[in-house]
Amino acid sequence: MPATPETLLPRAVPVSLIDADGAAHPDDVYARPHDQALLQAYRELVAGRRINDQCNALVRQGRLAVYPSSHGQEACQVAASLVLDEQDWLFPTYRDSVAVIARGVSPAETLVLLRGDWHCGYDPKKHRVAPQATPLATQLLHAVGLAHAAKLRGESTVVMALCGDGATSEGDFHEALNFAAVYRLPVVFFIQNNEFAISVPLARQTAAPSLAHKAVGYGMPGQRVDGNDVAALLSVLGEAVDRARAGEGPSLVEAHTYRMQAHTNADDDTRYRARDEVAAWTARDPLTRMRTYLTDAGVLDEALDAEIRDAAEETAAVLRTAMNTEVEPDPEDLFTYVFAERPAHLERQWRLLHDELRRTEGNDR
Repeated sequence: MPATPETLLPRAVPVSLIDADGAAHPDDVYARPHDQALLQAYRELVAGRRINDQCNALVRQGRLAVYPSSHGQEACQVAASLVLDEQDWLFPTYRDSVAVIARGVSPAETLVLLRGDWHCGYDPKKHRVAPQATPLATQLLHAVGLAHAAKLRGESTVVMALCGDGATSEGDFHEALNFAAVYRLPVVFFIQNNEFAISVPLARQTAAPSLAHKAVGYGMPGQRVDGNDVAALLSVLGEAVDRARAGEGPSLVEAHTYRMQAHTNADDDTRYRARDEVAAWTARDPLTRMRTYLTDAGVLDEALDAEIRDAAEETAAVLRTAMNTEVEPDPEDLFTYVFAERPAHLERQWRLLHDELRRTEGNDR
C-alpha cells in the first residue's frame, strides 16, 4: 500500500514500554523485549554511566582534552548499538562514545579522539563504526553513501546514523534524508533530542510539532520514543532496522531525552537553564528505571547487580590506565596520513621539520 501522510506521521505521545517508576505497560504495536535482552541492556547502561563518570574525572585530571558527556542518555546509546547485527554500520557523533563502546570498540581506542592523539583510534572497517564526527550532521551524508553502496552490492547491511536535535537545522540533514528516501536506502536516522544544542533550546531549532514529524516531508515514516526507556528504544529502533533490512527504506526515530550535564567540560550550562529543570529529569533516569523493572521481575538481585557494577569498575580501571599512559608522538605522522602518496611540497616540509628536530636533539645532548 502506498505511503500516506497518515501512515508516515509519528505518534502524538512518544512510545513507552516501561515508565519512570519501572512499571511495564503493553503497547498495541511495539512488543517489550524479553527480560534477558533487557538484562544485557542494563549491563551496558551501568557500564556506560561508569564510563561517563570516569571520563569526566579524566578531563579534570588533564588526561582528556574534552568530553561531551551522555550522562542520562545512556539508553539511547546502548539501544542504537544493540539493535545492529554484525554486518551493520554505526555512524556516531562526538557525544556517542558509549554507543561506540557498546558496539565493541575498546574504551581506550574510543577516547583517543577526545584525548587529542588521533582523529580516530580504532579501525572503522573492523568494528563497522565510522569515526566519531565533531561537525554537525556531516556523518549523515557519509552514512547514506555507505548505505547506497551496500544496496548496490546487494548486501544486507543496515546503517544507524546518529545525530542530535541541533543537527536537524543543518543542510546536510536535509540532503541525507532526501537522498535516502528517494533511493529507499537501508538507513535508520536516530535523533537524540536532549532539548539543547549547546545553549540553544529546541524551540529555537524548529516550529514543527516534533522532530519526527519532519519525516513525512521526505516520504519516510517517523516515530517518537521515550529516550530514557531502553525497552521502548530497543523495540522502536529494532523495528526500523528490520524494515530497512527488508528493503522498505529509511526511517526517522526521535528519542526524547535530556542532557543532564553541560555540553562539554568547557560549557557553563547554568547560564541558560535552571537547576530545577535539570533536577526534574533525575527521576526519569534510564538506569534506575531498568534496575527497578528487572528487580521486580525477579531477573536482577543484589548479587548480580554487584557483579555488573564490578565489571563496570574494571572497565573504568582499564580506561584510567590507558589514559594515564604517556604516548610518544612521531612527528612524521603529521605528514604520513594526509595523502596516499606524499606530494613534493609535503615532503619538503617534512624534511625541514626533520632537520630542525635533529638539530634540536643535538643541542639537547
